[in-house]
Amino acid sequence: MYIAVRESNSAETFPSAFVGRDVKPILSAPTGRFRESGEKRYIHLLGKRAMDIVLSAAALLILAPLLVVIAVAIRVESKGSPLFSQIRWGKDGRKILVFKFRSMRSDLGDPTGVAQTIKGDPRITRVGALLRRTNLDELPQIYNVLRGDMSLVGPRCHAIGMLAGGMLYEELVPEYHNRHSMRPGLTGLAQMRGLRGPTDKAAKARARIASDLRYVRNFSLLLDVKILIGTIANELRGGQGF
Repeated sequence: MYIAVRESNSAETFPSAFVGRDVKPILSAPTGRFRESGEKRYIHLLGKRAMDIVLSAAALLILAPLLVVIAVAIRVESKGSPLFSQIRWGKDGRKILVFKFRSMRSDLGDPTGVAQTIKGDPRITRVGALLRRTNLDELPQIYNVLRGDMSLVGPRCHAIGMLAGGMLYEELVPEYHNRHSMRPGLTGLAQMRGLRGPTDKAAKARARIASDLRYVRNFSLLLDVKILIGTIANELRGGQGF
């Protein structure tokens, strides 16, 4: 069994603004149609967690052979663990350890996630390029869903200190941390809409966060199901991985 290389497990790897502390953002009160129905929202959240547990456990069992094949392929092409781990933002601004299949050379990877991937990035291996294009590099996050760090659907999980348009997301979008009132997801409304890939332009980054906040305001189990179906349909049409 391979062990993930925990490449981002100390405060020294984060930008200085985050060293030595967990950020506890002041999250907005629920808005949209759940504002006056806290009990209804709670029921939907319970259903969401139940769906996460059942589907993620089933997916890990079904996909186990594929996960082994991918791990072996990564290890054969380059030295290092097939798994990559990184500390990212979780629910309520907590820091969580997120797993992915390693798509870059171990000696060139960026453990902070601040240096975003670009086209023709020399750090990416051949196997890694295929995993990114098909989004198979995200499969280990199903384990994050099962243990409760993430959800199948929610705002995408960002690395600490992630830049957008050359600025910290928190500086570019003042409401940024409101997206963390929900568990981060394997997919989300922004991804279903095609808002994925590098955030080198401020307008693109703002559009992505606007979709995240819209999801938080209008969350329901039905919306989660629609996003899951929409994501699967997009992937069957060729995907939009990068």
